[in-house]
Amino acid sequence: ADKGLKALLDYGHLLLVLLGAMFFVAFVVNPIIVYWKIRRNPYPLVWKCVSISGLTAFFTRSSAANIPVNIDLAEELGLDEETYSVSIPLGATINMAGAAITITVLTLAAVQTLGIPVSIPTAILLSVVSAVCACGASGVAGGSLLLIPLACSLFGINGDVAAQVIAVGFVIGVLQDSTETALNSSTDVLFTAAVCMAEERKNNA
Repeated sequence: ADKGLKALLDYGHLLLVLLGAMFFVAFVVNPIIVYWKIRRNPYPLVWKCVSISGLTAFFTRSSAANIPVNIDLAEELGLDEETYSVSIPLGATINMAGAAITITVLTLAAVQTLGIPVSIPTAILLSVVSAVCACGASGVAGGSLLLIPLACSLFGINGDVAAQVIAVGFVIGVLQDSTETALNSSTDVLFTAAVCMAEERKNNA
């Protein structure tokens, strides 16, 4: 109310960057990785994983709660049980591409707001740190936001400002966190399927 509509537009721009990055990973980066493994059109598999696992995860906002959905989908796809019984629960804990995007983008937003210069090597280091830190994000709604102070500390940003960044994350969290979880969870079963299919192709060759 104090800042007016301009503040809402700024939130909208930030949300657009976050969602755009997540959609880019889901529909460009992941299909490239899957094609590299299975050597055929990856999009039918990508779409099936997103439409079933991703859609459910979007509403639950919890990778852990989506484990049964992913296991059912793995069974439907005819994947090796010995593989998916390990990879899917493990992926719900450490496969956090969406969380890495959230940590990186929100930290860079804080850095830009404070006028701190960022070099390309520093941005790369931030991305690597975010990807590693995201493995420790809890599989519950808003879990990645609690790791933002760690990323902010790379730029000497104090805890008070980092807490404000977390608050911004909660403001846009309904869409951001839902999309983040959809990416995280659907990728678990997608990469499991890609590995199983690649192994099957290798055995049939």
